[in-house]
Amino acid sequence: MKSVLSPIYKYVLLLSALAMGGTATAQELNCEVTVNTDQISGNKQVFETLQQAVSEYLNTTVFTNAQFAVNEKIECRLFLTVKEYADDMVKGDLQVQSLRPVYNSSYTTTLINFKDTKIEFLYRENEPLVYSLNNMESQLTAILNFYAFLILAVDFDSFSPQGGEPYYERLKQIVQMAQSSGETGWKAFEDTKNRSSVLSAYIEQPGAAMRDMLYRYHRQGLDMMATSPDKGRAAITESLGAVEAVYKAAPMSVALSMFKDAKLDELVNVYSKAPADERGKVYNLLEPIYPTEQEKLERIRKGTEQQ
Repeated sequence: MKSVLSPIYKYVLLLSALAMGGTATAQELNCEVTVNTDQISGNKQVFETLQQAVSEYLNTTVFTNAQFAVNEKIECRLFLTVKEYADDMVKGDLQVQSLRPVYNSSYTTTLINFKDTKIEFLYRENEPLVYSLNNMESQLTAILNFYAFLILAVDFDSFSPQGGEPYYERLKQIVQMAQSSGETGWKAFEDTKNRSSVLSAYIEQPGAAMRDMLYRYHRQGLDMMATSPDKGRAAITESLGAVEAVYKAAPMSVALSMFKDAKLDELVNVYSKAPADERGKVYNLLEPIYPTEQEKLERIRKGTEQQ
């Protein structure tokens, strides 16, 4: 498992910072932004400006009323691959990742690892990116707002039951405003993996069960692994029932692929030293859902640790 800076549990960290006279800030994200232009030719200066503008927007905008200490900001990454650029129109893919510290360890777990293939927006060099709660200032800021609030919602859900609810409400507003614009990537039923579908996967049944899974998997599972591996792993195993329930009710739900892309490698590690019956149970649950992932699933079944 990848080792990073030692994490301290979110709310304990904030209280400690305040008690010691530390500075708390309302800004929530520590986001690394990369814009890749290898697939296009011509003058690319505009994309250096774009990368800086997006980075400043995500790392300085105050999205919520929540208080964050500087060292508890949510770690995230946005990787934009530009595939087309003409007449100020940018088209490409956006890979979005967010991370969460695991209590009492140096490990961070991936919460979101999602590729949005419906990225289209107008951008003129040095155009300011303006944040607004009640208006859609641009397609670009709408996309950035969507993923900022998704990162917040999923992160808060992982720390407390339904903790991300205020941010899902904000996501609903963003999607509704964007849908009225007619822009690509927002329309209901347009695509099973567009932004509208991602939101629906979390707030509508049966996918809403995945929100409860986020808490059980992380707070009751991973956070317990350092002190009680068997207890933590059992909670993770129990939480996987939500994935199975979503599959049985909505086998094409984007929630399933999002879970796989964020968690399957991790599950190989989690069950590497588990008893055979436990590994078999998890294999039998996941194999019908992810039949194309046999290599990783076999490693779970056999208990082979991911290198």
